[in-house]
Amino acid sequence: MKILVHDNPGHAFAVQLSRWLAAQGHEVLHCYSRALTSPRGDLEAGEDDPQGFRIEALGSSRPVAKYALLRRNWQEAAYARTLARRLRRFGPDVVISGNGSPVIQAILRRAAAASGAPFVYWLQDIYCEALRRALEQRLPLLARPAAAALARLEYGAMRKSDAVVAITEDFRPLLTAGGVSEERIRVIENWAVLGALTPQPKYNPWSRARGLETRFVFLYSGTLGLKHNPALLAALARRYRDDPEVAVVVVSQGRGRAWLEEAKLRESLDNLMLLDYQPFAELPQVFGAADVVVAILEPFAGVLSVPSKVLSYLCSGRPLLAAIPADNLAARIVKRAGAGEICAPGDEADFLAAAARLREDARLRQRQAAAGRRYAEKAFDIDRAGAAFLEVFATVTAKR
Repeated sequence: MKILVHDNPGHAFAVQLSRWLAAQGHEVLHCYSRALTSPRGDLEAGEDDPQGFRIEALGSSRPVAKYALLRRNWQEAAYARTLARRLRRFGPDVVISGNGSPVIQAILRRAAAASGAPFVYWLQDIYCEALRRALEQRLPLLARPAAAALARLEYGAMRKSDAVVAITEDFRPLLTAGGVSEERIRVIENWAVLGALTPQPKYNPWSRARGLETRFVFLYSGTLGLKHNPALLAALARRYRDDPEVAVVVVSQGRGRAWLEEAKLRESLDNLMLLDYQPFAELPQVFGAADVVVAILEPFAGVLSVPSKVLSYLCSGRPLLAAIPADNLAARIVKRAGAGEICAPGDEADFLAAAARLREDARLRQRQAAAGRRYAEKAFDIDRAGAAFLEVFATVTAKR
């Protein structure tokens, strides 16, 4: 089978799936956008890659204007047309695409249909709901019409897709309410690349190079966009500004990182270390430098998104401090596994109290860290996930 896998940002778990599919004897073309600034997986071709696996970065290298809606739509449409041309040259038997905006997904779905290939919509986020809830706080008059226009495009593309793979059962009611037929919906939860994210000692080359090997480190690694409140990270640094043994390390880029840069200068938060995204191969040592790993998600995104960073954190053997809505799948996983402290996103006092508990209780940290790794070893099975995707592909190609 010829399979085109498109994952817009180039996440680690998606490219792992592509390599796994190729190892089963399929011809796989994995595509991603070179324009996005995002945490990425292992996107370099290697000598050990299976035969039949190819990986390509597509589109312009000019950064996507994430917060300028009209210009972003234009950029994404241009990228999607490039992706569609590559699809036509490849001639796949099935196409799966995720982490792309509704504009990208709609254009690619039409291209797949024109080529006679079934299209699987890999649903990672529900953009129209997130846009509406975000704009209600910032531009209330624009919220409803903008979200309605995006909803027509997003749900329209999902209704016309041959299958929708959702990453959480929480999406199912929203999908059926949007007109997606129940028989086309399949839930396959995301995972992290367990074998590549092995727990590392705190004293490692990455931590030593940054003077972190002897400090207590709260680490945040990942995107800081509209769904995240960087003020919580600044509050954490402010809480420990007079403790020279504590550092708050943020590995991110973009708007939230820029906000933290200003806060650091304005408040002289010298214990706040801000770094760019690190290469995927270095992530085990990055996580190893941490004593506690941190995740944040705004209340409006509770059932609209599942932070991938939480799944990677679970592999790292470090306890989590998570300001995430309790109804979010990631929060439920952490609580069920006993892998960290869950706080309400809007409760700064509770967040800081949980941070203090973890700072002061080494046994608690050890217990939660071990529990998180145990969960990851049990749940993140690429063979099981890959087989589930192959079942979806078999179903949609048989119908065609």
